[in-house]
Amino acid sequence: MRLTRISLAVAATASLMAMTSVTYAFSDSEARQAILELRQELRTLTETSQRASLQLANRIDMLEQEITRLRAQIEELGGPRVGSSSGAGQQPEQAQDSKEQAAFDGAMDLYRKGEFKGAAESLSAFITLYPESVLTPTAQFYLGSTNYANKNYKGAISVLNTMAGKFPDHPRAPDALLVVAGSQFELNQRSAAKATLQKIVKDYPDTAAAQSAQERLKLL
Repeated sequence: MRLTRISLAVAATASLMAMTSVTYAFSDSEARQAILELRQELRTLTETSQRASLQLANRIDMLEQEITRLRAQIEELGGPRVGSSSGAGQQPEQAQDSKEQAAFDGAMDLYRKGEFKGAAESLSAFITLYPESVLTPTAQFYLGSTNYANKNYKGAISVLNTMAGKFPDHPRAPDALLVVAGSQFELNQRSAAKATLQKIVKDYPDTAAAQSAQERLKLL
């Protein structure tokens, strides 16, 4: 009889231990699932935030592109250059050769109309025909801008980095680098975009481009 009671006690203890083990296993499984769900929620929130930042940056780029077009119209009318520290109040540069000026004006007319494909072809032709023209830096700037508008981001980076590197004191140089940064962002080259924006802030601190760069850095 005593042995039976002991056997029953042992069996009950074993059963309790088994139940406890199952309970712990179940709790551990729930905890793991909760962690996985939290990780997924965090990943979703991060991706949503990045998409929002990208959309905002795209809107900024579109506004800057429109500002660039307006600047071109202002300069054509002989007004001051907007947003540049060294170009304010200056008259637009003019080529001495009438054919050269006509070629540039024709390309810019296409740009102002938003005909970016034709503008890119005309600006490329102008730069090839008149590489030493006083208007070449400006033509390079607008060529890079048309490449950006055409979503040719690699082309925009190449043209505008060349322009800003060769003519660092040109009023369009900081704006050119801003478009470079926008193109790098579109290509998901965030480290490069950040470096370009930091260069604008450092090298052109008193320009509208530097202000835009500082705002853009907050998104990266």
